Amino acid sequence: MPLPTSADLQSILREHWPMLSRLAYSYTRDIARRDDLLQEVSIAVWQALPRWRGEGSLRAFIARVAHNRSVDVLAIEQRLSARVLDDGWPDPNADPLRHAEAQQQRDELLSAVISLPLGYRQVVSLALEGFSHREISDALGLEENAVAQRLSRARRQLRDLMGASP
Repeated sequence: MPLPTSADLQSILREHWPMLSRLAYSYTRDIARRDDLLQEVSIAVWQALPRWRGEGSLRAFIARVAHNRSVDVLAIEQRLSARVLDDGWPDPNADPLRHAEAQQQRDELLSAVISLPLGYRQVVSLALEGFSHREISDALGLEENAVAQRLSRARRQLRDLMGASP
């Protein structure tokens, strides 16, 4: 398959941009670093699309590319220097108090997710995006049992971090 056209890439990125943004946010909360990471991921998706053979979902393929590129970028940064969600949050105009509470819960969850070790952060971020265990295993190149185990351990750590009861 040849490299996708500019229009193809724009369409694919537009469709998957919310997921890619949330995944990038799970790697870094710094806006500038996240924007740089999204740019790197966009290039990686463009370069990887010709390798997609239609096996599995395009969404899972793109998530895997995003994950791999994000890990690579973070590893490079570390070497050079010696870090669902639901789109349907309440409308702040409809009920400002409910919106503020939901935003606070989202911020607390994101802070807790970011503090997890990378292996747990990866599976949790994809699970919050609605990926199944099978899709997560495909995206990360793990066995399904490993995904289930990491999710279980990550949930336990998130409960501890957020002070929730089991």
